[in-house]
This record gives sequence, structure tokens and C-alpha cells, in this order.
Amino acid sequence: MGLFSFLTQEIAIDLGTANTIIIHNDKIVVDEPSIVAIDLKTEKMVAIGEKARQMQGKTHANLKTIRPLRDGVIADFNAAEQMIRGMIKMINPKSKMFSPALKMVICIPSGSTEVEIRAVRDSSEHAGGREVYMIYEPLAAAIGIGLDVEAPEGNMVVDIGGGTTEIAVISLGGIVTNKSIRIAGDDLTADIMEYMRHQHNIKIGERTAEEIKIHVGSALSQLQDPPQDYVVQGPNQMTALPIEVPVSYQEIAHCLEKSISKIETAVLSALEQTPPELYADIVSKGIWLAGGGALLKGLDKRLTDKIGIPFHIAEDPLRAVVRGTGIALKNVDNFSFLIR
Repeated sequence: MGLFSFLTQEIAIDLGTANTIIIHNDKIVVDEPSIVAIDLKTEKMVAIGEKARQMQGKTHANLKTIRPLRDGVIADFNAAEQMIRGMIKMINPKSKMFSPALKMVICIPSGSTEVEIRAVRDSSEHAGGREVYMIYEPLAAAIGIGLDVEAPEGNMVVDIGGGTTEIAVISLGGIVTNKSIRIAGDDLTADIMEYMRHQHNIKIGERTAEEIKIHVGSALSQLQDPPQDYVVQGPNQMTALPIEVPVSYQEIAHCLEKSISKIETAVLSALEQTPPELYADIVSKGIWLAGGGALLKGLDKRLTDKIGIPFHIAEDPLRAVVRGTGIALKNVDNFSFLIR
């Protein structure tokens, strides 16, 4: 067994629509965008992660950038497998001799179907996973935030990722009510692209829309310390001449209104299905926000005002899920809620 455990590498993976993060030996060793660039002639992977993201929207006919995950689930099987394999290689790129057997814990959306779970398992096994365990994202987020998920009390987590928003009430190590909606970071980015095209007659790509969201993305049209306007450059749609447009956070709050309302409705719907004893716990403790969407300016205040329960932003919300997955990896034998 001694030699065998030496040959086994243990890793925790947060396989996200937007970013993939890997923990090994309690340290975050990989934190890269979930994107690969593939040479269409040879079907070989040319770049992965940040390198591939820089190519996004700038490729020629023989090169294609692919985001293997859509809405939190694997959309392109081959690309997903190559991405997982490539990211695992990043952990210790120097070891050429042999690749150790891998024991992995991977998190998946709580609304995943059997087929989607199977896709993640197959991709992970093809990429070298010998023992593959899975954990539902909201559970991982709750553990990463530091909540006691096994206690007989209600904890509510809203994890707004790139592809899905996961809303769950957790008690006694299991999910009591959950709502997984496919409205999340990617939809907000798409809303911004659409808005810039309609309102300002300017064409922008996904990366620019993402930048706008990070700099001036807001859930409220009145913020206490408003960010500076963000200047966007691009072609005018009618004339193709270059134009510059300053974008304010009020405009973005207005253009994201519809999608944020849908997230609000989903939170209310999950609360509606919550048993009264757990509901009382949630009202007294508040609701936790995790995932990249939690960084949207004013979102916690907007939800608190709308729903009447305090919302707290997890510290380092982007990494709450992977931290929880890392803790689950250490307690694989004790946690009964891991899917084998």
C-alpha cells in the first residue's frame, strides 16, 4: 500500500464553464480559463487555458478555440478530455517518466442528469482518473465557505458560476431543496454584447463584454462608490468606422436587469420549497453568495432588499467551490454525500 499511495496523485477539480481550478496537496496549482485551441487539420490541441483565451476571436481558418463546457456541462467530449488531461499535466510538467494514477473529486451542477454525470466521469477516467468521486457544486461551495454542512440546520448557498446558477438549501450533509438554472455569467456577458449592438451600434466580442462586466457590471443603478465609466473601442455597425463609447454602470445595470430578475425568482422559488424549520435557520443566518457572479457590484444589497434575508458574499467567492472540493478530497471516506 505504501508504494501504491506514492504512485497515486490526489487532486480536486472545479470543472467550470468559465474557469477550471485544480487543487493538489492543499494548494491551488492550476487556475485557468476553460478553453482550448485546436488545430483543425491535425485535431491536436495547440493551446489551453490563458494561452487559448488570448487566441479567442482572433483565430484563422485552421485554428479553432473551443469552450468544452456549456451551461456547466460537457458540450464537447473530445475537447473536454484534452483540456482535463492538459491541465493535469500542468501540475508537474517535468515528470515525463510515468503519469501516476489519479484519485479525483470533481464538482458538478446540482441539476445534472445521469447522462451529464456520466460524461464528466468518462472524460475524467480517460484523462487518467483511477478513482473518480463527484460532489454537487452547492455542497462544495458551502464546505468551502466554511459552513457545517453535516449539522442539523439549514444553510442556503447561491453559487453564480459561468454556465449555471446553483441555489441549494443544505442540511445534514445533503441537499434539501435545490434549483439549478442556466442563467449565469455567460448570459450576463451575452446581454452586454447584445446591448452594445442595439444601443450603441458597436460590435464587441465575448472578451470585451467580459471586461465591461468586470469593470462596470452592476446589479443596482445607484451604487455608493460608483466605478469609472469603461471606454470601449470597436467598429460602428453601419459604417465599419472605429468608434469609442464610454459605458457607465447604470447602463449595464439596466441591461442585466432581466437576467438578474430571473436569478431572484429562482432564489424565491427555492425558498418556497424549503421546510419551515430550515427556513427559520436561513432567515437568522442569512444566505451565502459564491461564484464569479457574487462579485457583481451591488448584487448582495439588491437581493437583501428584494428578499428580506441578509445576503453575505463568501470570501474569495471564485474559489469557494474548489476549496470545498479540496476538503471533500481529504475526507472522501467520511463524507457520505460524494457520488462514487
